Amino acid sequence: MLAPSILAADFAKLGAQISVVEKAGADLIHLDIMDGHFVPNISFGPAIVKTVHRLTQLPLDTHLMIENPDFFLDDFQKAGTTYLTVHVEACPLLDRTVASIRQRGMKPGVSLKPETPLSALEGILAHVDLVLLMSVNPGFGGQKFIPETLAKIRSLNEMIASRNLKTLIEVDGGVDESNVADLVKAGVRVLVAGSAIFGAKDISQAMDAFRANIALAQN
Repeated sequence: MLAPSILAADFAKLGAQISVVEKAGADLIHLDIMDGHFVPNISFGPAIVKTVHRLTQLPLDTHLMIENPDFFLDDFQKAGTTYLTVHVEACPLLDRTVASIRQRGMKPGVSLKPETPLSALEGILAHVDLVLLMSVNPGFGGQKFIPETLAKIRSLNEMIASRNLKTLIEVDGGVDESNVADLVKAGVRVLVAGSAIFGAKDISQAMDAFRANIALAQN
């Protein structure tokens, strides 16, 4: 699945750009929520998520890079979120947070920063719909992909398979045409791309190139 991240979109043309990626075959719309505390940047909140929900029929993939995410679960549910991902590093009672997300009718996901080991997923992996591995240090778009993430993806894929789970692996950070095939072959099922799509001269052509590379990697 391909999930364009609106963090890299032109907000003056947000409706038009979302329409372009939707028509070009996007599977999800990815929304990065940053509070300036958990990560060193501020993006947007539930109001923008609600606006995006009105602009598209695609499921919304909302990634909370914030402290105290439990305080805001209702807000993002009401805004129209389908997948809601929280960071293991921000949730001292992770199992309770994940259960609360599911109780609100959303699909829970958990995310790991690059330096956080996969062992942090012990006890929670069977209870989430996706795991989002950050392939850059979270906070800013346009960063370069951390190569060591590929080995982490393969290990996570083995963990999921060994437990007979259907948990999706998602990757965000530095995803572009140069690495998309390797990511898919390693086990990634949801690719988040921001600058490589919305920063392209022709968004539709960039989407076509991504989807072509995904198809080749799956054959």
